[in-house]
Amino acid sequence: MESQRNGEKMCKQKRGKNFLAFTGATALAVVAVNLAITAFNSHRRKNKKKDLKGSNVCVSLSASEILKLADRVIAKSKEVHDAVASVPLDKVTYMNVISPLVELEAQQFPLVQSCEFPKLVSTSDDVRKASVEAERRIDAHSLSCRKREDVYRVVKTFAARGEWTTPEAKRYIQSLVRDFERNGLNLTVTKREEVQRLRTQINELSLRYVRNLNDDSTFLLFTEAELLGFPPQFLESLDKSENGKFKITLKSHLVAAVLELCKVGTTRRLVAVAYGKRCGELNLSVLESLVELRHKFARLLGYSNYADYSIDLRMAKTSSKVFEFLEEISSSLTDLAARELMVLKDLKRKEEGELPFGIEDLLYYIKRVEQQQFDLDFGAVKQYFPVSLVLSGIFKISQDLFGLRFEEVADAEVWHSDVQVFSVFDLSSNELLGYFYLDIYKREGKYGHTCVAALQNGALSSTGARQIAVVLLISQIQKDSVGHPGLLRFSEVVNLFHEFGHVVQHICNRASFARFSGLRVDPDFVEIPAHLLENWCYESFSLKLISGFHQDITKPIKDEVCKSLKRWRYAFSALKLKQEILYCIFDQIVHSAENIDIEELFKHLHPKVMLGLPMLEGTNPASCFPRSAIGFEAACYSRIWSEVFAADIFASKFRGDGLLSQYVGMQFRNKVLAPGGSKEPIEILSDFLGREPSIQAFVDSRAEYSL
Repeated sequence: MESQRNGEKMCKQKRGKNFLAFTGATALAVVAVNLAITAFNSHRRKNKKKDLKGSNVCVSLSASEILKLADRVIAKSKEVHDAVASVPLDKVTYMNVISPLVELEAQQFPLVQSCEFPKLVSTSDDVRKASVEAERRIDAHSLSCRKREDVYRVVKTFAARGEWTTPEAKRYIQSLVRDFERNGLNLTVTKREEVQRLRTQINELSLRYVRNLNDDSTFLLFTEAELLGFPPQFLESLDKSENGKFKITLKSHLVAAVLELCKVGTTRRLVAVAYGKRCGELNLSVLESLVELRHKFARLLGYSNYADYSIDLRMAKTSSKVFEFLEEISSSLTDLAARELMVLKDLKRKEEGELPFGIEDLLYYIKRVEQQQFDLDFGAVKQYFPVSLVLSGIFKISQDLFGLRFEEVADAEVWHSDVQVFSVFDLSSNELLGYFYLDIYKREGKYGHTCVAALQNGALSSTGARQIAVVLLISQIQKDSVGHPGLLRFSEVVNLFHEFGHVVQHICNRASFARFSGLRVDPDFVEIPAHLLENWCYESFSLKLISGFHQDITKPIKDEVCKSLKRWRYAFSALKLKQEILYCIFDQIVHSAENIDIEELFKHLHPKVMLGLPMLEGTNPASCFPRSAIGFEAACYSRIWSEVFAADIFASKFRGDGLLSQYVGMQFRNKVLAPGGSKEPIEILSDFLGREPSIQAFVDSRAEYSL
């Protein structure tokens, strides 16, 4: 039994209201009737909420109900695992060993999520705390299940017989065995205890690395002249010291603002150096110990290094494949990145003389070139993206492209009055595919980012009945108010498209097993549909569909703005990607080889990847690179991987005439989204593309719109 989290959000256009004008006594009568109807409907909403047929998600549990449900979930799981463990080894069958575990996962997942998702959305502090506690209990139990030698022995015995009912069943059984063995259950007791000891130490060190960064309170002081280029309102938001200087802490958003806006090169350099020195020797020591323990852990489990252990479950499969991928992308972009760097160096020479160009100058001069070459005022662009219009456009594109129909469910039970619920149907058969909850507006206590949470995974029961998918989208968009229409920044529009790609992915999955359903797919694969859908934000046809000046929505965004947005998307993308590849290669090397001098490695890699630009003197990027410490260790490459293959899919199948081709969209839905985790990702993509995926479209798209 495993809990799952993931990220996504979107919104739906609110229905307009029809108004009729009345006068005199008629008006009074109408008002009275309307008040009565409103009171009745309000009472009905409070007392009788519409059930969502097929959904087992509980959306409005109290704190005590959450904890009671968590305990029931754990008790039921233990009961099933005990029953499986009690099967004599000579009596094992699919029906008494595998089927109970399959049913348990499908049935309990929505109950687990009913306990865990309130921490993201509830307005009650008590409910959020109970949700966090429930998650802790369930996660602890889930881990204990994966360590049960008695259950492993029974499952392994059945697996050894090779009696697969279907290829997907074989994949499921193999994944069960793998989960047990990645917890050391195929090892001796002594080695198994060592695996658990190492895992505990690794977790502690990972958290210490991040905690050290979070606890860092370093700040620098600057005069107003030293912060030349900052807007007055930004300066006003900064704290001041006793001598009146502005205080710049080393939080990422402030550092990014300095590196992008400040006209004073020495200020940019001082801030960049201070940011790169955070937790210096302290975190360097932690990372060295962390990497050493990870290699020991991986070797105990039969892998040559930690990178191979981490990547074994991913689409890339081996660290050598990741190195090959990163090197191929990097070398393919070298010429373009060199031209981009030359443009920046020339501009700095014009503005600051013969001072050498450093890594701290990248963001500032990229922004300067963008200001000069693109006629883009993102404040003005925002005026063309009312929330409701963008959402209705996303719905239309998704419906037309993937053969779906969305229908709002009135009077459904929800946790806040802002939340909307939609049924999703197949357009041709009218089959109910699932539901999604839409919770996009800002409120206190709510999770602060755009994300998706799978609440119920689609699956087939032992009787052949299909359990439908349920998904939640949350965000923090400003709600419409009198005189202040809800408008989206362009980055928020892109975010919505990205996340809605996950919604479609979750709803359209047709895997038989809940373990392979929805967003429970290969980590290298899961972001591909989301990255794919982002492309519709940069095509003139779709941009006009989702845009309209907020005071007159019949006036869409202008053609020249559409073109500028597309060029802006790829501006200096090669150089930016080179910087990301640098960190990915570092992450891969330290987790692939032992006895590496981590500090010297970065000094060596930096000029090699970044076209001769040296690492800033006195900095130590390895001490402030949390992705390699926790969450993405040996897997930092994955974002680039998914973006590259999404670019291949878009260029090969959708670009041009395929933008709203339901034929192509349905092929993608049936061949890519429907299988989910039930097949190997490379097999899925090759089937859709008619060949193995390639990096060429990704590289070509950047070259096409180069400066």
